[in-house]
Amino acid sequence: MDLGLHDKRALVLGASRGLGAAIARTLAEEGATVIAAARNTAAIDAWIDECSEGARGRIVAASLDLSDINSVETLTGVLEHAGGIDILIGNSGGPPPKEAREATRADWLAYFESMAANLFHLTQAFLPGMTERGWGRIITITSSGVEQPIPRLALSNGVRSAVLAWSKTLAGEVASQGVTVNVVMPGRIQTERVAQLDQAAADRAGKSIEETAAASRATIPAGRYGTPKEFADVVAFLASERASYVTGAKIRIDGGATRGI
Repeated sequence: MDLGLHDKRALVLGASRGLGAAIARTLAEEGATVIAAARNTAAIDAWIDECSEGARGRIVAASLDLSDINSVETLTGVLEHAGGIDILIGNSGGPPPKEAREATRADWLAYFESMAANLFHLTQAFLPGMTERGWGRIITITSSGVEQPIPRLALSNGVRSAVLAWSKTLAGEVASQGVTVNVVMPGRIQTERVAQLDQAAADRAGKSIEETAAASRATIPAGRYGTPKEFADVVAFLASERASYVTGAKIRIDGGATRGI
């Protein structure tokens, strides 16, 4: 299936590893020109070298620190001068595990700025170009915690829920102008972030990470963790011409782990 991405420009945040890297690579393989942004551009360059020859020529690394508004505005200005973007993949690292009763005011302010406020600001900069062209895709990665809060991840559950509500509101505002806005919710995808969470859980329980991961997999109907490529394929479809009537949606990619309908 031709996804209609050959003349599109995509900005993928958090693209140094994990889900962001997988999405950036997949979009490039589908023909999009991709700006892969993160603080660690050396890591981006490393995985670009592993891509197919065709995809390598369509990806460029860009420096971005979502916790620094000056960094956000610098990249935004460069891309606007170059003609803007058609696809924005909002992706930020998750905050450390904390219970709601432990999280301080400073914690909430810091992570809301880096995971929500600066993402909203960046999106607003590119929206006028999308609406003027009558085509745009805004896809934000949250977490299954926005539907079923995850114990000890209070900061992630709270801030990402705000991002979900913002996305739904924005979707209704721009749908008639050819711009879709969707949220994707990863469950347990085999990334460094999930490995870190499994290690933290193992340390608390005094068990090995192998035991902890096995117990986690046993709670997933699919019986395994997902792969970054499986996740990226869904995002690529939502970013495509083929998904023009999908907006205001939250899509689970979790192997059936969320038990609610």
